[in-house]
Amino acid sequence: MYRHWQGGHAYLREWLWWAGLLCMGVGEAANFAAYAFAPATLVTPLGALSVLVSAVLSSIFLNEQLNVHGKIGCILSILGSTVMVIHAPQEEEVSSLESMAEKLQDPGFIVFAVCVLVSSLLLIFVAGPRYGQSNVLVYVLVCSAIGSLSVSCVKGLGIALKELFSGKPVLKEPLGWVLLVCLVICISIQINYLNKALDIFNTSVVTPIYYVLFTTAVMTCSAILFKEWQHLVLDNIIGSISGFLTIVSGIFLLHAFRDMPFTPSLLPLFLQPARADPHPPWSTADRHQSCQHQPLLPSEDKGSQSAEEEEEK
Repeated sequence: MYRHWQGGHAYLREWLWWAGLLCMGVGEAANFAAYAFAPATLVTPLGALSVLVSAVLSSIFLNEQLNVHGKIGCILSILGSTVMVIHAPQEEEVSSLESMAEKLQDPGFIVFAVCVLVSSLLLIFVAGPRYGQSNVLVYVLVCSAIGSLSVSCVKGLGIALKELFSGKPVLKEPLGWVLLVCLVICISIQINYLNKALDIFNTSVVTPIYYVLFTTAVMTCSAILFKEWQHLVLDNIIGSISGFLTIVSGIFLLHAFRDMPFTPSLLPLFLQPARADPHPPWSTADRHQSCQHQPLLPSEDKGSQSAEEEEEK
């Protein structure tokens, strides 16, 4: 398979990449529907389950090794996702494009969006040419920052689709079209720079870093735009953060130690299986024989010793 090691666009020539992109599109369509009916702070961290499923299916169909670290990471991801579902925040009700437009005009979100755009431009045009080939954070930060805005666009389009199905003249609203154009631009930038990062660096490095940064950016954007954390009690805040950190730990174990062979010698001594003793114990007959009746020297040694004494005499 042809591969461009400088972060180019050689992957566009591969039919397998297009097939994967099509499958990803189907999954993102379902993800799109989830954003329309649930808080983004809940939907985005649960994306870790896709990493878990891909690891399990790869071990089954592609014969990739899923070591003990990977299995522990899968269990941690499931536990963290369960905790986040239990302590999920409740977002403010946004039932129309008019209320969505009001939230987009909030000064806090405007400041956040400007900071994201300025930092992304600096990463693309200043840091990218200098450090893009040596530092994995450059392209991953671009994907994560722009991805937080794309989730907001998806949320607004979900509201527009719900109004469209209810019979409202949504197609005449300019906000829906603006959100659609912004979503296409954001997704194009994400795909471009994520593939650059994957083309230059190892997947086991890019995937956990991208997941953590992207989820953190989306949770920050949703907290500012939809005020999802405003009405949470302390127990739910601690539960949500703990669940997210548990998922991060699971993703890290699943990818960071993917290629590390796990042998029993890595276990503590009390957990290692019993090894064969190079010096086997005495036989039953030998055990009953007293050590006092055993000669101190073999017979051959005795004979040689007496010959030496006669020669000396």
